[in-house]
This record gives sequence, structure tokens and C-alpha cells, in this order.
Amino acid sequence: MVTRCTWANPKNELYLDYHDHEWGRPIHDDRLLFEFLILEGAQAGLSWETVLNKRAEYKRVFDNFDAKKVSKYGEKKIQELLLNPGIIRNQLKIRSAVQNARVFLEIQSEFGSFDAYVWKFVDGKTLVNHFKTLGEIPTRTEVSDALSKDLKKRGMNFVGSTIMYAFMQAVGMVDDHTADCFVRKK
Repeated sequence: MVTRCTWANPKNELYLDYHDHEWGRPIHDDRLLFEFLILEGAQAGLSWETVLNKRAEYKRVFDNFDAKKVSKYGEKKIQELLLNPGIIRNQLKIRSAVQNARVFLEIQSEFGSFDAYVWKFVDGKTLVNHFKTLGEIPTRTEVSDALSKDLKKRGMNFVGSTIMYAFMQAVGMVDDHTADCFVRKK
């Protein structure tokens, strides 16, 4: 039997695949980084499993997370999204995705890529933690505090420190697989 981090729901294949092949693995592709930025913001106050189960529909209705396209969404598109039961129909989160796309593009313009910007917070290297249990893993750190503060200053929403720590875990800026997890042992 394979031992995984205890949060990975063994009854949900999407969840297992996400844990086994994505979570904690370094991502340097701006489109994927934007995808996780939007999905982590959508997750606020909900379970990650809820978002993961809606990920395919998010990808479809958010134009495969093309930040340029999302940044141009107007009121008609926002109202259309609010009626879609395949995503989280929270007006603040949907409007935030559009606003965050605009800021994302500004960051790309300033730094050459969002990747260059975001990975500078960890000096370009994954921070590998050595936690034994889920309970030891923090929900925020000084690094996620700094990232959150800077993104908020630039005009992003739904980028609090806890959300940014989850983002950092998702995109491999932080590796928090527990010591007994088979992914850690690879």
C-alpha cells in the first residue's frame, strides 16, 4: 500500500492524481501559475477538493486561464460566470479573478514573467520542509506574508497569506509532503 500525505482523499481519483503528480512540484509556466493563483483564490473558505472537482470547468470557462483574455472580461461575461453551477459562483471571487489577471499582466511586464517575480520570494529554489505530520505544517509563513503583502499592494485580491502559502505549496515553491509520503521518498 502506498503511503501519502493524510490530506489526500483516497476515494477521489482527481485528488490522488493531484497529490501524486502536481502538489509540491515546481511550476515555472506562467499559464499554470495563473491557474493556481485563480483556483487558490476561489478555494478561500472552501475545501481544495471542492475546487479540484470544478477545475475542468474553470479551465473551460476561464479560457484555459489565459490571463490576457481573463483581464478583458466585462460585465456580460461576469454575469455568465455567476450563472455557471460548474464553478464557485461567488461574485467577489469572480471579479477578483478579472482584477488579478490585470495585475498579473502588469507583473509579467515589469519582471519579464510572473515566474521570475514569484520565485524570487524563495530565491528561485523550492523550500523543502521536513514535517512528520499534517498538524506540523503551517498555514502561513514570513515568506507567504511578504508575497501576500506585495500582491495586495499591487492591487490583487484573495491573496491573503494563508491563500498564498497554499499557492506556494501547489506550485512547488514549498514542498510540504510529510516524511512518510511516497512522493517525499522519491
